[in-house]
Amino acid sequence: MAIDKKWIVKEPGNPALVRQLSSELGIDQVLANLLVQRGINTYEKAREFFRPSLDRIHDPFLMKDMERAVERLNSAILNKESILIYGDYDVDGTTAVALVYSFISTLTSKADFYIPDRYSEGYGVSYQGIDWAKENGFSLIIALDCGIKAIEKVKYASSLGIDMIICDHHLPDAELPPAVAVLDPKREDCHYPFDDLSGCGVGFKLVQAFAMKNNIKFEEILPLLDLLAVSIASDLVSVTGENRILAYYGLKQLNENPRKGLQSIIKLSGLEKHKITIDEIVFKIGPRINAAGRMESGRTAVELLISRTDKDAQSIGVAINTQNNERKSVDREITHEAIDMVKNSPHFATKKSTVVYNPSWHKGVVGIVASRLVEAYYRPTIVFTKSGDKTITGSARSIAGFDLYDAIENCSDLLENFGGHMYAAGMTLKEENYEEFCRRFEAYVESKINDEMLTPIVNIDTYLDFKQITPKFFRILKQFQPFGPGNHSPVFITENVYDNGNGRKVGSDNGHLKLELIQEDEPYRHISAIAFNRTEHFDHIQAGNPVDICYSIAENYYRGIANIQLRVKDIKNREDLF
Repeated sequence: MAIDKKWIVKEPGNPALVRQLSSELGIDQVLANLLVQRGINTYEKAREFFRPSLDRIHDPFLMKDMERAVERLNSAILNKESILIYGDYDVDGTTAVALVYSFISTLTSKADFYIPDRYSEGYGVSYQGIDWAKENGFSLIIALDCGIKAIEKVKYASSLGIDMIICDHHLPDAELPPAVAVLDPKREDCHYPFDDLSGCGVGFKLVQAFAMKNNIKFEEILPLLDLLAVSIASDLVSVTGENRILAYYGLKQLNENPRKGLQSIIKLSGLEKHKITIDEIVFKIGPRINAAGRMESGRTAVELLISRTDKDAQSIGVAINTQNNERKSVDREITHEAIDMVKNSPHFATKKSTVVYNPSWHKGVVGIVASRLVEAYYRPTIVFTKSGDKTITGSARSIAGFDLYDAIENCSDLLENFGGHMYAAGMTLKEENYEEFCRRFEAYVESKINDEMLTPIVNIDTYLDFKQITPKFFRILKQFQPFGPGNHSPVFITENVYDNGNGRKVGSDNGHLKLELIQEDEPYRHISAIAFNRTEHFDHIQAGNPVDICYSIAENYYRGIANIQLRVKDIKNREDLF
């Protein structure tokens, strides 16, 4: 049974501003209201929003330590030093490595890349990776999407005669690693104008700075933006400011002339005839790239992304697609086991958190399973599995407004290590500490959380009638893209709608609803809709009863033809509202 959600409709924008913007732009007042709600309340701001320009991206040398990073990289290339591009095994890390390696390998033949093993090395810079660099003659490591807390490891590398440049976007501690250069817009002493770049984005700024210093035209690094768009979408950084511009042009590259590796994934994802948006990256492209690091090795993902021939791209793409199918199968199986475990727990109903453990679960998917359990039960959640002989590892996910990192930090004396942020974290502990950790974690959650926080919220932008969804309305709405955090796809509410009688259950397990909806005052116009995981409403809707829906509006491609489709986020039966 799905959890009841609370619908909150945003306050409309200032009516005078809405009317003025609607008149100046020649657009529907509903669309003008969406702009004003987003802080876009003048013609100039609207023009900047609808026409992103690469002229508006920031000077990379505004980032602290950029000059030093470029000088060290220049020196390494001129002196024919061996350079190792090092990055994490997730999408942000592998795209960052592929982007920087693709650029540097055009300037020197003495570059290679390294992705740590999720299982033997874990996240971030590892001693094993540094030893490998030393054994293979590398004197410079560029760490991407990691390294901001690797103080001891940077010291260790230095003791071996290896310099490091760190390109990270995670929040640093008070003490920074003693690297040659630490590029991180979240540094307190860094005054770069935009601090929400992805790890790949910081890597791109290094490339941009190097290109500027060496009179390489920006047009030559423009093809790298397809990788950056994949990173921005997959790492869920804000799609505002500089990220919006970079994502816009990255999506343009991805749709018009993607690199061979991404083209292979596009074909395998069935997206060849689609206009690829952030959504397609998040749900189709990103998970396939991620699957390599989850199931086998993130190095395979980089090899795909730097492929230079169609043959290589196709063969690696097929292997990664197979790994993704395996990941989905394992993910489904473990999710079912975890849900059964929760259902059969005699104490679950009284708890404010969900914590489950099975030593046989696959370490690469526990984060996905934690997210699934949050969807199912909407509580702070940790999923544990075995890691080594005496330790277990867990992946945690939170709910809106609850600081998961604080909760875990409160139990840090029981942990071997941990890391993360407010909404997602990971940890390792000795198996003997598991029961006490569960008790302490639950006690902390219970002390900080209230029943209101345990009710998921759907934030709705505005009311809309189906008759307002005209071709012009949708054409302009599409120009609000790219969507993502900070610029979410608008969510509308339409009241008193019916299915026209053709509604049915769809999906491999009949878990979704495909509807043809009509509004009472327009019985001859119907709009297609998909409602994922909402089959509990099927009998009520099939019986001809009215419902209210909240939804976003998207394009659905069928046999290469695009049609408007509502993506239903929630459904409420009309009689339940009175």
